[in-house]
Amino acid sequence: MDAGVLAVGLLIIVARIVDVSLGTMRTIAIVQGRALFAWVLGFFEVLIWLFAVAHVFHNLDRPTLAICYALGFATGSYVGIKLEGWFAFGKQVIRIFTRSSAATANGLREAGFRVTSFNGEGRGGPVQLLFIETSRRETWRLLAEAAKLDKDCYYLVDDIRLAAHPAMVRPMVTGWRSVLKRK
Repeated sequence: MDAGVLAVGLLIIVARIVDVSLGTMRTIAIVQGRALFAWVLGFFEVLIWLFAVAHVFHNLDRPTLAICYALGFATGSYVGIKLEGWFAFGKQVIRIFTRSSAATANGLREAGFRVTSFNGEGRGGPVQLLFIETSRRETWRLLAEAAKLDKDCYYLVDDIRLAAHPAMVRPMVTGWRSVLKRK
């Protein structure tokens, strides 16, 4: 294999890592309703993809480039997931079930989290259910704090698509502009 083919192969790998990573981020943006951000990511994703696929199709007599293309795709999937976790866009709601009554709720409030609590009945008797909305970046800190306050607590974590107080709800945008607006 000559240096030119190796250079093109490496360029294809890097291009695929970037475009597949952008695709992963674009998918998350779509799920979260970030239409304009998804549009921008999609534009660059396809532009880079066209470059990479054109080089592979133009050189079908060099199967090494096809292998580089596949290697870049697989690596891009991994890198995209890691990048998305690092950026941690969005918010989550954490539901904590605890038997330590108000101590866990008050401890989480002192740590800076907004906590809403409910009394409930579990399999083993009374429990307190805590609801906490937080950014995804803060989720692990919140869970570590909860475990420190109550080592026997049980929790569930869900992504939030939309959260708003009725007074904060914006009027519905319709027509062609609705394509660009976050709902």
